[in-house]
Order: sequence, then C-alpha cells, then structure tokens
Amino acid sequence: MDISISEIEARSHAALVAHGAGDWQAREVARAVARAEATGNVICGLYYLESYCTQLVSGRVNGTVDPEVVRVRPGAVTVNGRLGFAQPAFARGLPEAVAAARECGIACLAVAHTHTCTSLGFFTEQIAAEGLIGLGFTNASAIVAGPGGRKPTLGTNPIAVTIPGPNGHPRMHADFSTAAVALGKITMAKAAGESIPLGWAVDAEGEPTTDPEAALGGALVSAAGYKGWAIGLMVEMLAAGLTGSVTSREVKGLKLPDGPPHDLGQVYILIDPDTHSDQFGAIADRVAAAVAEDAGARIPGARARGRDSADVPDALWARVLELSGG
Repeated sequence: MDISISEIEARSHAALVAHGAGDWQAREVARAVARAEATGNVICGLYYLESYCTQLVSGRVNGTVDPEVVRVRPGAVTVNGRLGFAQPAFARGLPEAVAAARECGIACLAVAHTHTCTSLGFFTEQIAAEGLIGLGFTNASAIVAGPGGRKPTLGTNPIAVTIPGPNGHPRMHADFSTAAVALGKITMAKAAGESIPLGWAVDAEGEPTTDPEAALGGALVSAAGYKGWAIGLMVEMLAAGLTGSVTSREVKGLKLPDGPPHDLGQVYILIDPDTHSDQFGAIADRVAAAVAEDAGARIPGARARGRDSADVPDALWARVLELSGG
C-alpha cells in the first residue's frame, strides 16, 4: 500500500497523542517516523510506532515531559530528557548547541536520560541543515558479543555522520550500526520465516548461525570483527559515560512493553567546517570528484533526498490506523 509521507506523519502523531503523548512531543517523534519511512529505513519508521504507543501506556516513556537544557560550558550543551522521548529532547537542545558551535567552532551536545532515539541520522541531518558537520553516537540494549565470545555485552551502538553541502543537500550522510547488522533485520527474518546470512550472529554456544531464532537466543557480532568491536566500545563509553545514562547491559529490551525506562544517552558533535580553514568545501568537492571517477563507487547519502510516499505492508498500515483511532 503506497502511503504519502505526510499521511504517515499525521497518523503517527495521532497515535502517539491517543496513547498519552503531548502534542509537541508527539510531533517531533512523528517527524522522525515519517523521515525514516521517506528514506527507506523501515526498521526505525512505522515498525516502531506500536512500541512507542505501548510504552507510553505502560510508563516506560514519559510523553509529556519538558526536557531541561543547560549550556554547561561555552562549547558544551547538556539536555536532560527526563525519561521522555529523545526526539523532543534533541529539538530543545539543538538551537543552543548550534549557537555554541558557531561561537566556539565546535560543540558537544549531550542528550541524557531518554527513550531510544531509533535513527541517529535523523538528528545529524538536522545539524547539517544548519551548515555544520554532525556526528552522533548512541548505545542500546546488549545484543552484541565480543569477537570469540557469546555473551551480549554491547548494543548495536550506531554512529551517524552528515556533512553539509551546497543548496541544503548533504555532501555525505551515513547512519550505521557497529554490529554486523541491525537487530530489527533478524527479528523481521524470524517473523518472515527466513534464514539469515552467516556472519550476522552466533547462537547461545557462540557458534555462527543462519537461524534467526538461534541468533536471538545468542548474540549479534560486530561489523569487521575487532575493528567494529573497538568502535562499538568507544560508542558505549561516549554515549553512556558523557551523558551519565545507562550502559547496554543495563537496558532491558527496547521494545518490551513493560519495565524501567530506557534511560539512554546520545552524544552529538557539531563542527563549523570553516573553523580551521576556508578550503573545506573545495577539498570536499575534490574528494567527490575522485569518487565519481570510479563508476561503481559512491559517497553514502550524497544523492538521497527522501521519497514523497512509502510502500507500507497492509497489516502494518491497518495497525497504524487502529492505533491512531481509525
């Protein structure tokens, strides 16, 4: 079923408000859901909406809280999300962080004590829209084991980066897990009765598996082995340590209907590209030209603009309509 992105956003907002979110808080979350669908990131789009609604009712997330924003140092902004959604917390902190980055050349925005932010790229895109380089880091419930191990220790611990370009379009946009794959792809494979490729996960005994159910009972593995593991550990220490939020081991399953709030943190670095040199744009253009010489290569996200509609499975859209009151 082909659904317009505007309809997806409106229905998502209605569903969130119907289950206890405040109007402006719901609008920020609905924007994120719609943007995920527009870019084909279905795992972070409508796929998550029912979980948001369920956890609003159970109290795992506070949908009406007002985040607290503090400029703790000239180049550092902290937002206390107060166990609410990450999207409104970021929205409240972004203007102050942008001002700090323009004043200092670089700034750090720490968003603490929030619900899962789902797609990090949604946030770094907003930083780049201000003409700043945006990098983002966050952690999640433990599902990744270290190389040679079998015990989940880290979350999928994604990284996102968006580099601004001319005419409001990014020169580069990348949003990826430091695990070999997003957990949602395994749960979707299980629901569809499909196998998964080797190299995504290990079973409870630490053996590689193609069975999604065995993978969910075991652990994911890091992308690129020890390299991905090291980057995942870095993300863990930044996201949890700099925000005073929880480590991956301390987070219960993100989509479980009941339980304690997620209490996760995200860290964003905002860089003015003209701080150290006025050559950033020209050099970035030379890099892009070099990439373009190879017909099979591309810069991630440089051509992505987002669609006006998304293909939504019938059963999922029916559930969205139900959640939003028809």
